[in-house]
Formats: sequence, structure tokens, C-alpha cells
Amino acid sequence: MIKLGNDWDEFLAAEMAKPYYLQLRVFLKQEYTTRTIYPDMYDLFNALRYTSLADAKVVIFGQDPYINAGEAHGLSFSVKPPSRTPPSLQNIFKEIAADVGCTVPNNGHLLKWTQQGVMLLNTVMSVRAGQSKSHAGHGWEQFTTAVIEQLNQKESPVVFLLWGNDAKNKAGLITNPGHLVLQAAHPSPLAGGRFFGCKHFSQANAFLVQHGLTPIDWQIENI
Repeated sequence: MIKLGNDWDEFLAAEMAKPYYLQLRVFLKQEYTTRTIYPDMYDLFNALRYTSLADAKVVIFGQDPYINAGEAHGLSFSVKPPSRTPPSLQNIFKEIAADVGCTVPNNGHLLKWTQQGVMLLNTVMSVRAGQSKSHAGHGWEQFTTAVIEQLNQKESPVVFLLWGNDAKNKAGLITNPGHLVLQAAHPSPLAGGRFFGCKHFSQANAFLVQHGLTPIDWQIENI
């Protein structure tokens, strides 16, 4: 049984006993044995490992992990150095710079955000190398729906940033009026720049401050 060492462990124990997850586990075992899969199996649950349920106050949804070697490490949009910043994250940094005045960093490691209560969660949490959406439809969607339902039950306010259609499809799950849902186009260059100008980062911080919570320092430092 996977142990994360925080309050998600009770949730995982219950969810991983369900039939759909047992089927997903069989699928993943076969995939990791016979193909190149991202992220590394030990990084699969980093989104929950690095941001506890109690601490989560902003949730950023991605589609599925990056498909190139050395990039995905279990946090949506984040890459570890020395990987180059992927185009989607470059656009996120550009929007942050325009919205709240941060400088664009020379790396894409977003661990700092998770340490402030930002959960970086992909709708589908694994992928075959070079094949976007290749693990869609095998159970991850049900798993991440259950994660959202847990977050939705929180009494403390949470900001949900839903970018792209896969993430927007989760909007109906967020029924708690104490939370804020912000939706935009996916930051991928394929979206034609429609992500720019969404101002989600300043809106998220304004909402957190309004509710007596510490705003997020969106600046990622250079290395």
C-alpha cells in the first residue's frame, strides 16, 4: 500500500480498494513493465505527497504528464532541472509576469508552489512516452474526480484553476459555494494564446486575502 505520510493516506487506502482502481493498477503494472511510462512510478502521487488535503488552498489542473524524457515528475506543468521549460509552462510564466509582475525564471521546477498549498494535479496521472492522452480512459479520471470531491468538502476556501477542456469538465464537481472556480483555455501554444489575459494568479491571491489566507508567492527563483 502506498503511504504518502499525510492526510491523503486515509483517502488512498479507501480509493485503492475499489474495483476500478484495482483494474487501473493491473493496467499500470503492465505498462510500466513493457513500455516507457512517465512519470517514474515512484513519482505518480507527488501531487498528493507534496500538498496535503489540509494545506491545499489552490488547485491547478493539467491534462496529463509531459511525454518527453526527463520532464514529468508527478506535478502538473512542473519539470525538474536541468529540463528546459516546456512551451505550456513558458506561457504560464508569461501570464504570471503580466498579471502579478514576477520575472520569468530560467527553470520550470514548481516545488515552491506546492510548499505554499498549491496542488499541481493532472486529470490523468501517467502517460506513455511520446503519446499524449495514451492513459486516458483507464481509471485515472475516476481517481482524480474522487480527489476533487475530497477537496470540494473542505470548509476552508480553495481556488480551482481549470485550464483546457479536460480540466473544465471537472467544474461541475465543485459545488461548495465557499470555493472559487476560474476557467481558461489551456496554456499550450495550440490554444492560440487564448490563455493570456486570464489573470488567474492575481484573482486567486485576491480571493485568498479576502478570506484571511496568505497569498501565493508565484515567483519561481532562478537557479
